[in-house]
Amino acid sequence: MDLSRQLKNAIATGDLRFGQRQALDACARGEAKVVIFAANCPNEFIDELHANHPEVTKFRASMVNRELGTACGKPFSVSTLSIIDAGDSDLLQLETNLE
Repeated sequence: MDLSRQLKNAIATGDLRFGQRQALDACARGEAKVVIFAANCPNEFIDELHANHPEVTKFRASMVNRELGTACGKPFSVSTLSIIDAGDSDLLQLETNLE
């Protein structure tokens, strides 16, 4: 799966949240279906999110936060993305790749 293409498709047709605080809020409300982390997202944050919300699919991208922001078409770094509605993308088919 081409993650960059799927992200652009999801941004255009779906509902995503950018950032760690938004990820925590979306998971707490039960809205997040998938959370995507940048390769350099702090492990402490990932561990905390996993401990508090084990039911949410978590995927670590191979891109660092600057690259993830660029792939999303944003002029800023993105360390965490929450997929609320994937729109026409295949992002909900991602499987957890964290140990």
